[in-house]
Amino acid sequence: MKSWLRHHRQAVSAAFGKLAAQKSASLLNALVIGIALSLPAGGYALLSSLRSVTLGAALEPQLSVFLRADSLRPAADALGARLKGDTRLNDVRFVSREQALKELQATEGLAEVVAALARNPLPDAFVLRPKLADAAQLDALAKELLAMPGVAHVQVDSAWARRLGALAGTARLAIALLATLLAFGLVAIAFNTIRLQILTQRAEIEISKLIGATDAFIRRPFFYLGALQGLAGGLVALVILRASFAALNVGVSELAASYGSTFRLGYLDPWDSVAVVLFTAALGWLGAVLSVSKYLLEIEPK
Repeated sequence: MKSWLRHHRQAVSAAFGKLAAQKSASLLNALVIGIALSLPAGGYALLSSLRSVTLGAALEPQLSVFLRADSLRPAADALGARLKGDTRLNDVRFVSREQALKELQATEGLAEVVAALARNPLPDAFVLRPKLADAAQLDALAKELLAMPGVAHVQVDSAWARRLGALAGTARLAIALLATLLAFGLVAIAFNTIRLQILTQRAEIEISKLIGATDAFIRRPFFYLGALQGLAGGLVALVILRASFAALNVGVSELAASYGSTFRLGYLDPWDSVAVVLFTAALGWLGAVLSVSKYLLEIEPK
């Protein structure tokens, strides 16, 4: 066990030595990997930040039934009783035109506009929470409600929230595809870097084999070199992401404050940050394994 640990410690030291010997190339590789990886990582962090906003939006569909402007309160009461008896509805809430006007007046920036109105232009309305979730059934229910006496318009609310959820799902898929493509690119970078290292050390490898060095002993430093390159790229990606979000939050905070909100773009949580670094290290290791498997076997002492 001690011998195994000593061999791996020596391999890690050799990998660090190779990185230190080629500082410019190592920094450039880490920068390329970091920039490429910051794109999907930033997209994931952005979606995580927006999730807090979408969670506050009701994804459960609602129906808003607006009555005609000339509709009288007795007619509204009769319609409300009919709606409350409908077994397809979970909840029926009446919103009078006076209440709707007060809510509109309380909206920031609209108080002066409402005060300038000569009369209340808003109709009485019912907000319904149906048991149905299927879009076709909701549309059919909306058409049925529209045909009832005194109803002027029926609107399916929360459809925007469902669209937002679908859009978020599409964005997650796009980020996953981008991450997959960039992962192949990272493996290719590690593959090519290790290939160049093998070709540069060809004579040293031949001598090592002549004096009895095993393939495992020769391969090990290259594996760690690939992993360290991926690890460095992951750390660079986190730094880029942190700096980018800090810069963006300056404008985002000002925009959110104008809407009375304290929303800010959230950074990756610690576990996600660790996952990013380990993921890039694993891809670097994989690129090294593929490169060593292909080119190291071609080197035999003459």
